[in-house]
Formats: sequence, C-alpha cells, structure tokens
Amino acid sequence: MAKKSSTESGKQAGTVNLPEIEQILEFMGKHGLEEFEYEHAGLHIRLKKPSATGGYRAMPAPEMYVAAPPIQAPASALASAPGPSPVRESAPAGSGETTRAEDLHIVKSPIVGTFYESPSPGTSAFVKVGDQVEQGQVLCIIEAMKLMNEIESDASGEIVKRFVQNGQPVEYGQQLFAVRPL
Repeated sequence: MAKKSSTESGKQAGTVNLPEIEQILEFMGKHGLEEFEYEHAGLHIRLKKPSATGGYRAMPAPEMYVAAPPIQAPASALASAPGPSPVRESAPAGSGETTRAEDLHIVKSPIVGTFYESPSPGTSAFVKVGDQVEQGQVLCIIEAMKLMNEIESDASGEIVKRFVQNGQPVEYGQQLFAVRPL
C-alpha cells in the first residue's frame, strides 16, 4: 500500500508500493473479492477486477409466487344463493355410509413442487383410495428444485380422496389427500 513518509527502501511520500498492491490483489482473488478500496493519510486506492462475464455480475431476480386474490361474487348473487350445505365424500363401495368433509383429515403440501404418486415411473403408487395408512407412512413425493421430498401422513386412517394427479404441479398448502381418521 502507500506510505506518507519515507520507508526503509527510500521511497518518497505518496508513492505506491507495488509488492503490497500485488498482495492485495492476491488477497482479493483468494477471497473472491471483485472490488477493494483503501484510503489512508490522503492516499486513496481503489482496485476493481472485472467479473468473469466481462462486466458487472447481474444477480438473478428471486422467484416470486403470487397468489391471485379470491374472487368475490356480487352482493346480489350472494343474497340469492342458498346457504352452505355440508360437503360429503363417498365412502368405499359397499360400506353404505358417507363421511362429512368436517370429519376428514386433509394432508396438505408443505412445499411448492411437482406431485408424484410413486417412487419412480412404472412402479405402483405409494397409496390408493381405500388404503389404510399409518402416521409417518409415505403418501407421495413432491419434487422441488431437483430434490425428491417424501410426504408422510400426519394421521392414521383410510385414504378417501386424492386431490391431485400424478405429475401435476402443487402449491404450498394445497390439498393432497383426505384421510378418514381411525
């Protein structure tokens, strides 16, 4: 770096010591720095290396996921619409019963990604409608950023509905399975 007063080597005030500059450049390379600025005793040094692309590096914009606002029906349509009725899911054939939606446990996607029903193409699905599952049992895989994430059941019971198709993109919090708790 520069020295204001004479050094042992006899250099004059305000001169630059090239070996020190080379050390700074080596330090910059070792630590991935592209810019270095130093000011001391009236001497200002600024070192700047071009990026590998020949100019400034542009940082990619972060990915953003925007949810559409809920659609509001006109007030006149709400006044004439009947009140909500309980949603019913069909039980497996032969059971002769129906289950109210309020009685079902919904397994939701913990991440954004692509839904897969089986561990690899051509193999059988982890679970099908009508299967009994235990808490912690793998229900599906969601691929996110080239990582395969196993989604486990957080309740024991019977799978009564699958809400998504194989290979379909899913959002965070999207319903994947309905489980009738045991």
